[in-house]
Amino acid sequence: MIVYYTYLKYLAFAVVTVTLPIVALIILKFVQKFSAGKVKSLVCLNGKTAIVTGGSSGVGFETALVLASRGARVILADRKDATNAKNKIIEITHNTNIVTKHLDLSSLQSVRKFAKEINATEERLDVLINNAGVGKVTNKHTDDGLHATMQVNHFGPFLLTHLLSGLLKKSAPSRIIFVSSVFSYCSNLTVENLNYPQGHPLSVFRTSLIFGNSKLANIISSNGFAEKLKEHGVTSNSLHPGLINKPSYVKPGKYFGLQAMAKLARNIVLYAYGKSPEEGAQTTIHLALSNKLKDVSGKYFSDCRVFPLPPGAWNKKFCDAIWEKSEELVQLKPEEKL
Repeated sequence: MIVYYTYLKYLAFAVVTVTLPIVALIILKFVQKFSAGKVKSLVCLNGKTAIVTGGSSGVGFETALVLASRGARVILADRKDATNAKNKIIEITHNTNIVTKHLDLSSLQSVRKFAKEINATEERLDVLINNAGVGKVTNKHTDDGLHATMQVNHFGPFLLTHLLSGLLKKSAPSRIIFVSSVFSYCSNLTVENLNYPQGHPLSVFRTSLIFGNSKLANIISSNGFAEKLKEHGVTSNSLHPGLINKPSYVKPGKYFGLQAMAKLARNIVLYAYGKSPEEGAQTTIHLALSNKLKDVSGKYFSDCRVFPLPPGAWNKKFCDAIWEKSEELVQLKPEEKL
């Protein structure tokens, strides 16, 4: 009998040990689902023009789709051919005022060419959404001598926003939106490592830091534009879109052991807790549409609500130093500086 009760005691302990984490994860899923931000604004955008970088797929496409459905002229700026995305948006919204343009953020020349064309052909720019970015970090540097991840995620949008600031001021009230990430809380950004030198060692930990650095730089950029353009009727805000469910496939023969298990675990987490691209676009759309935010600038958002800035964005002296170094690295001309 004693053995029987001992067995039951250990069985009960095992059941509780296994059940509690599962229950906790289920509760977390419900909390996440019901706390997710959702666009409530009914604003119409007829006569307005918006640029969405990386608008051919994912969160960018869903953002462009909603803006087009509200009547906006939407410019899909992407390094990939966005013709299919354009046709799909027209088919769904019946808004034919959709334009595709090539923009490669890994090339300062491409950014300048794109901005020059926009300034020459567009009468106005009401919303600039810096959505495009890369998550995979490599040791590569571009022809501009800039770290590839930092250039696509930070330097490219930083230069682009400068070059389009005149058109944004002309179209005021207008809005700038930077899609950042909660990874901005995980960074070691300094003026010295803003552009990582070629050949620096890469590790899983360093990879996360580089991505986090680029996303912190987005917030610093957004806040800088908010400060410098506040007298011109242009607002600038940044956001965390959430964990987006975009699994990476584990190709047979390519990944082994712990690497394959890490990929599989990542996919499971994304499937269980990741947002769809449509859900991930909600905060971006909220910042682009809401009348309640017409005078709100220099803030960081998550799930359509103001969220605390990461510590790295609190120090004005540090942020100014990052801004000035970025001006230098993207080769801004004196007349292009704000």
